[in-house]
Amino acid sequence: MRFGRKPILILGASGMLGRSWSAMLKQRGTEHVALGRPEIDLTNLATLDEALNGTYGYVINCAAWTDVDKAELAEEVATEVNGLAPAHLAERCKQRGVTLVHYSTDYVFSGGADQPYGPDEPRAPINAYGRSKAFGERAIEASGCHYLLIRASWSYAPWGKNIVRTIAGLAGERATLRFVNDQCGRPTSTEHLATATARLLDVDATGTYHVTDEGECTWFEFACQTVQLLGSRCRVDPCSTKEFPQPARRPRYSVLDLAKTEAVIGRMSPWQANLKSVVQRLEPQGKQPWAMTHDR
Repeated sequence: MRFGRKPILILGASGMLGRSWSAMLKQRGTEHVALGRPEIDLTNLATLDEALNGTYGYVINCAAWTDVDKAELAEEVATEVNGLAPAHLAERCKQRGVTLVHYSTDYVFSGGADQPYGPDEPRAPINAYGRSKAFGERAIEASGCHYLLIRASWSYAPWGKNIVRTIAGLAGERATLRFVNDQCGRPTSTEHLATATARLLDVDATGTYHVTDEGECTWFEFACQTVQLLGSRCRVDPCSTKEFPQPARRPRYSVLDLAKTEAVIGRMSPWQANLKSVVQRLEPQGKQPWAMTHDR
């Protein structure tokens, strides 16, 4: 990694991606400041201004509203966090000459395609969460700041609230689990996501890129692989989206095209390999219900 001499500011330090960034930068000896709650509150823009008072080369925004279903009941607040706050960050970064790195989601697309979505595909979100993230994307693009916008999907890590840790807990308690087999996407290890983003910054990439693990699968296939890696005897059964109703609609097909990214930094590592690495290092946890929240 060849970041400039100025330190890096990470927002959302306690989330999956924020922790991945902090661990990577610490390992590489890169000076950085990592802030989360209570230092920053994306509904209180004054806390963002205070956070940006230092001298930074990059602002890595890992903070977001991530509860897809609750966004249906609180779209105004979700948009405040995922749209207005990034817009404010972009304006402040422009004023200070700082590069903004912002993360978005496959949920800005409708899921009606039959081939991977490229970075320049038209946005057409089908739920409140997707609309709030699309708002943030448009605001950053219109701001005139120097930015790198990364879309990812199906995030997981050895820590935090995510599907892998939840499966690990449930597989030890239940004889069977059920996961939908008619939603297809690309999993993303947040450790891989942070490292790939850093590689894009190394080559001064700007604009919008997609970063996920290589390969695609359904939630059912992902769960089967996870249970197998855990060495559990728990059986995983497939079900349809109709059999697993949730408040927010989910895209049927939200595979992100990696061609633009891979042309710059090379092939992404396979989701099976990244998942194996994460499963081997899972942090202990209490019981945490999981709800496809795109936690980062």
